[in-house]
Amino acid sequence: MQQVGKSESVDDFVKAVYMLQQEHERASTNALKDALDISAPSVTDMAKRLVEIGLVDYVKYQGVKLTEKGEAMALNLVRRHRLIELYLVRELGYALHEVHEEADNLEHAVSDRFILAIDAKLGHPKFDPHGDPIPHSDGTITRRNLRPLSQLPLATLARVSRLISTDTQMLQHTIDRGFALNTEVEVTARDPFEGPLTITVGSQQTVIGFNVAESILVEVMS
Repeated sequence: MQQVGKSESVDDFVKAVYMLQQEHERASTNALKDALDISAPSVTDMAKRLVEIGLVDYVKYQGVKLTEKGEAMALNLVRRHRLIELYLVRELGYALHEVHEEADNLEHAVSDRFILAIDAKLGHPKFDPHGDPIPHSDGTITRRNLRPLSQLPLATLARVSRLISTDTQMLQHTIDRGFALNTEVEVTARDPFEGPLTITVGSQQTVIGFNVAESILVEVMS
């Protein structure tokens, strides 16, 4: 049987499948091509190779799905990435929009011992600096009932819990407008047809576009 060595390309492929499976049962070849910035034949070739070592299930025209072994590997990679992001922000003073690319590079290089040390140093956190859940060492994830700010009913008090934009400029724009994690927010007005929203953020009022509001996930305060 052909063996696939531990490599960044394997890590990236498995993690990309995991991320895409959060929206769909199987990750399509086109979606993986775009996510990994590689050709469709390269996606197919990698998928077939990873089938041989039991990391994915691949069906032509139906896409790729992680096996139990593949999901465990993906969760470990996501855990490493998100712990590193949080360490960069809390301990090294990185800005939020700077950490994703840095963590992408470091997650392949550091040892398991280093990750355990970071986890202990940070007090075994549940969420990274974007509010994304950090998988526990056993692979379980803390679940929350979140919704986009764009869908929050008027005059309903909520708390910013997750920032999901992958665009660094939009992420910085969001932070600049006051939408830091755990900030209290309330929608006071909403224009129709995906128009702008007027939001009370903390003690300030601001207007943001619908797309920005879509990228801010909130938890209603009881």
